[in-house]
This record gives sequence, structure tokens and C-alpha cells, in this order.
Amino acid sequence: MDFTWFHRFGSPPHVYRLAGMLTPWFAWPALVLIVAGLYGGLVLAPPDYQQGDGFRIIYVHAPSAWLSLMIYSMMATAAAVGLIWRMKVAHAAAAACAPIGAWFTVATLATGMLWGKPMWGTYWAWDPRLTAELVLLFLYLGYMGLRAAIEDPQRADRASAVLAIVGVINVPIIRYSVEWWNSIHQAPSVMKMGKPSITGDMLAPLLMMFLGFTLYFVAVMLVRLRAEVLRRERTARWVEEVVAT
Repeated sequence: MDFTWFHRFGSPPHVYRLAGMLTPWFAWPALVLIVAGLYGGLVLAPPDYQQGDGFRIIYVHAPSAWLSLMIYSMMATAAAVGLIWRMKVAHAAAAACAPIGAWFTVATLATGMLWGKPMWGTYWAWDPRLTAELVLLFLYLGYMGLRAAIEDPQRADRASAVLAIVGVINVPIIRYSVEWWNSIHQAPSVMKMGKPSITGDMLAPLLMMFLGFTLYFVAVMLVRLRAEVLRRERTARWVEEVVAT
């Protein structure tokens, strides 16, 4: 079996060009889906029978929470690939993911606090899921801080990769915390076994937001990946040719 295609992903010039070519194909559908999802969720969807219009924050909160976990898993996977196969591009991909994942985690915590005040009577409760999500933010910040603190790029790649891989244990803790412990957090209504707990007119825009946010992440990650590759390869001849053109 020919694995040449796989090895091409270890080539910085190839990845740089491929990322530039793919970015618009993710960015424009993301924009359309997010606009349609927000309109459907904030305008067309009916109020929830218990939470009223307060439930509408789910259209930002739930996709942000999903991406905070997905991005960390991707970051750790890329870091592991870079650590095992010594692929610089994989480390660059992990570095590109980290700030985006951190911001989605901040959005998750902020929207959760805004929802919690009217529903729970407080902005913050030391609920297992909330606490584990806060730990996730610290892991993102720790990963980025460790990379910045080590001047040698190879040592920074290895050290941050180990931290990212170890931190993966927090992902299933966040995902299953509501089922494992006596949590006050709302039980899953979409990401669960069986039929979703919300009606179709609420679910359709939510699914649009999930897909739109995911495509947005990919587009931004590709842009950041190109910048990271250029930073790492700034002395290479192919970068001089790119700058010249």
C-alpha cells in the first residue's frame, strides 16, 4: 500500500499550500451556517416551556463546549503524532489549535455563567462539569505557556506535547461528569444515546451552529497553521520564494 500521501503531510511547503487552498472552502460555509443557525435559534425557535427565552444561549454555549473538547483532543493527537513520528508540522498543528480551543473554552464558561445566574441563582457553582471545564482552560493556558517559556523549539514541542497528552484524561471527565456524579448541570439533550430531547424546530438551528462552529474552527486553524509553518520555516528557501511572489 502506498503511504506517500501520508508523508506529504510532513512537508511544510505542501501543508502551507494545502491549508491556503482549503481555508475558503471551510470559511464561507461556516459563515452561512452560523448566520442561519443564529437566526433560526434566536428568532424562529419557540421559547422553552421551562426556561423561556433563556434557553437560547444554548446556540452558542453547546457548540462552544463541544469544540473546547474536540479541539483539545485534536491538539493532543497532533502533539502525539509529532512526538512519536517527529513531524514538525504536527507540532505546528497542535500549536495552531491551542489558542482557538482556549477561546472556545472561555466562551463555554462565560455563556454557562450567564445561563447559570437566572437558572441556578448564581454565576458559578463548583459543579463537576464546570470545574473540569475550568481545568481544561488551565490546560490550554499551560500548554501555550510552556511552549512560550522554552526557547529551543524542539524542546518546547516535546515538553508541551507531553502536557497535552497527559491532559487528555480531563476530556472524558468533562463529557461524562453529569452521568458519573450528582451534578446540577443540565443533562445532555443532543449528544446522547437515543432521540434528542428537544423538538425539531429547536434542534435544526442548533445542529447548524454545531456544524458552523466546527467549520469555523477548521478555517481559523488552517490560517494559524500557515502562520505557524512560516514562523518555523522562516529561514527556508521556499519561504523566501513565497514572500517574493
